[in-house]
Amino acid sequence: MGIFFRLFCTLVLAGPLALLAAKGVGAGEKQIPSSRADIQKSFAPLVKKVAPSVVNIYARKIVRRRGGSLLFDDPFFRRFFRDAPGFGLPREQLKNSLGSGVIVRSDGLIVTNNHVIAGADQINVVLADRRKFAATIVTTDEKTDLAILKIQPGNSKLPFLELGNSDDLEVGDLVLAIGNPFGVGQTVTSGIVSALNRTQVTKSDLNYFIQTDAAINPGNSGGALVSMDGKLAGVNTAIFSKSGGSLGIGFAVPANMVRAVVSGMIKNGKLVRPWLGASGQGVSQEIALSLDMARPTGVLINRVHKGAAADSAGIRVGDVVLSINGHEVNDPKGLEYRMATLTVGQTAFLKVLRANTPITLNLKLAPPPEVPPRKITALTGRQPLAGATVANMSPALADEFGLDGFKKGVIVIELNEGSPAHRLGFLVGDFVRTVNGQKVTTVPQLLSLLKNRAERWRIDVDRDGKSLNLVING
Repeated sequence: MGIFFRLFCTLVLAGPLALLAAKGVGAGEKQIPSSRADIQKSFAPLVKKVAPSVVNIYARKIVRRRGGSLLFDDPFFRRFFRDAPGFGLPREQLKNSLGSGVIVRSDGLIVTNNHVIAGADQINVVLADRRKFAATIVTTDEKTDLAILKIQPGNSKLPFLELGNSDDLEVGDLVLAIGNPFGVGQTVTSGIVSALNRTQVTKSDLNYFIQTDAAINPGNSGGALVSMDGKLAGVNTAIFSKSGGSLGIGFAVPANMVRAVVSGMIKNGKLVRPWLGASGQGVSQEIALSLDMARPTGVLINRVHKGAAADSAGIRVGDVVLSINGHEVNDPKGLEYRMATLTVGQTAFLKVLRANTPITLNLKLAPPPEVPPRKITALTGRQPLAGATVANMSPALADEFGLDGFKKGVIVIELNEGSPAHRLGFLVGDFVRTVNGQKVTTVPQLLSLLKNRAERWRIDVDRDGKSLNLVING
């Protein structure tokens, strides 16, 4: 009975698979398993090749708290324990976090997640062969939740993972996730690419993730998502979970974004991204019909910054950007992602629909301009904005702070706690529009207006697009 059952299973499995194989799969094309032998194949050779390039990261942060008890952090209890011994004296507490990282260069350049090392006072890296190194931060990028670390391995060349082309990935491709979940040690899980181009996953600005069902858990952050050719497909960064454990929905930053961060840092000494200088909205079904488009796709441009790369390339309001370098763009997030994966100094080719006619424009990639100069100034004296630090808004400053590069004026970029400006309710990100009825467009202009003594101050502020009027007695 057992022999006949196994023979039946073999025929059931082999029959359809052999039929599919007989129909022919061209050389170089992706193939499905065609026999029981294919199903029984192992990932072990691939794991042996790539696993030594994945490291464990241990980050330490000293947190200063009030002395005595955690209750003293609560304003209610602080009222009653104000005279308690040790109240108000700072206490240091050591906070540890762990994650994973990927060696991307033989001299010890490592990519991980920014949230793994954020605020760390000390970072240690442990290799697969148990060697331990202190790491320094080369650069961090909150927009992509990536960070680059450097260790000093001496004369030895470290194993590293070559960055793959994440645009070659397709839904259904096999991938491996390698990392250090829960601190148990290096672990390998397998799965497939479940989806591509996922947005709205994290709070980072440039979220455009690969989704996988390979098991990813806390501690896997910063580890490698590896394709079957042994290259880095992405850096594992987030999971969807209600319990903290894997539910088969994990997300990774695409390798092409990793490449842009690494190459941008190497070329410029700091991370500088190209700035399009144009923005718009996704093309809905209604917009597509009004423009006589066959289907809703692309980004309808509604703003172009004068003198920016888009302006120089000839992009106009009303154009629909369909693709960049042959990669289709479906929404503003996709447009941002494609721009962020390019390097300053390159030329990109944009396919644009204008008056129902497709045209190609050459886009010379340039950084956001520092115009006007920011003139960062800390405000002092007897006036309402004392304790605030302000600057002239420019596209370059907007890019650093994740703000709208089209806005102009004087912006509050920092506030001293307890200062007059802080107590009066000013916030970081406020634009100072007028002082006592006088328009403010530059920092020197603001300084001049604040020098004048006044019995009553009237200051108009733009906060998140809303106009606020503050009246303060002098």
